[in-house]
Amino acid sequence: MERNELINAAQNGDPAALNRLLTECQVDARRYARRHCQVSDVDDAVQETLWILSRRIGGLRAAAAFSSWLFTVVRRECQRLERRMRGLGPSVDEIAEEHLQHRDTADLRVDLLAGIEALPAHYREIILMRDFGEMTIAEIASQLGMEVPAAKSRLHRAREQLRDWLLSPPWRMDSNVSRSGATR
Repeated sequence: MERNELINAAQNGDPAALNRLLTECQVDARRYARRHCQVSDVDDAVQETLWILSRRIGGLRAAAAFSSWLFTVVRRECQRLERRMRGLGPSVDEIAEEHLQHRDTADLRVDLLAGIEALPAHYREIILMRDFGEMTIAEIASQLGMEVPAAKSRLHRAREQLRDWLLSPPWRMDSNVSRSGATR
């Protein structure tokens, strides 16, 4: 079975495909972790990465994005282990992930839509193109008449603002925008 077929089968709940996929990608995860983790953290980073992949494979939008997702998870795990070793607290991303995992799905969807509506138009547009239209960064850059690095930067800033919206309590919101996204 080809890797993309294996990924699709794992996404559809095939446990044998998931086991085979995790076995195959473990080599890549370990190699990447060796470059980004302390030697003593490699095994922990790989184990946690495989656990995250097994739990979240269903949320992967495209099989072609699997490799970059794998390496992103490994890198984040290496960074998390490094912060823990140094006695530093969790990162903003870890805090955000923990907070959002415990939110009711319906409430989160309402807040997500309100947050997207509250974004400036150029940020809203790029979020919609990438995350809802599933366009590549190159396609977005071409359509918006900008360079790829500029499109990546704009998407990053848009996602940061949206994350801040989702994590901020209503009483800390900008005075010009209500929690429902309506401009005052």
